[in-house]
Formats: sequence, C-alpha cells, structure tokens
Amino acid sequence: MKYTKATNYALHIVAYMIKYDKRDNLSLLPLANHLNTSPSYLSKILTQLVKANIIKSTPGVNGGYVLQKSKEEISLLDVIKATEGSIPMFTCEMKENHACKIQKAMEEAENMMETYLKNKKLFEII
Repeated sequence: MKYTKATNYALHIVAYMIKYDKRDNLSLLPLANHLNTSPSYLSKILTQLVKANIIKSTPGVNGGYVLQKSKEEISLLDVIKATEGSIPMFTCEMKENHACKIQKAMEEAENMMETYLKNKKLFEII
C-alpha cells in the first residue's frame, strides 16, 4: 500500500499549521517555499483540505489559509481521506465478491488501520 505524494504534502501542510499555531492567514508562496514545491501543485492540495473542512481559505490581499478544525480534532485519517478519498484499498475481482473470504479479511485489516489513523491526532506527533 502506498499513499500519493499529495497525501505526504497534505500531512506536512497541516502539521506545519499546527506546529506554528498561527492565527494569521498563511499565504501560498511562503508555504510552497517551505515545502519546496510549486505553488500550483500546492494549491490543488490546499483546495482538497478546504473541501474536507480541515482548513479554510480567505481570499484577498491579506488572504491565505488557517486551520478550520482545532488541532486536537485533526486525525491522520482526516487528512488522508481529504487527498485519497474513501475508496477501499482492496476489492475482490472474483465472481464470489460478496462471499469472498479474502475480501472480508482485507476489509477487517483496513478497518483496523482506519481506526488507528482516526485515533492518532496529528498534533500528538509533532
């Protein structure tokens, strides 16, 4: 299993925002410079985090991004789902899909991992 590069950046963006706990808006260019990535790529990731209600954006000259949720609420799973979505990691392609014991075992494993990621708050790691 492998997460996308977007998830890597999303986790680091939110961690940065939590670590520095700024009340001011964080603008795109300084954040892109800090993460050493292009502003256009970062903008797409920030949009996903906004849609997931993890951060909010403010337009305008003094605009930028701030946390929408409190840092104590944001789990690893919240950020991962913002970029990866909620599609199961494994889907049985055999005809016995509903009765597939492999599918059931994989679902159980994924549920255990999701429970761990849901309970692990990003601020605890930083």
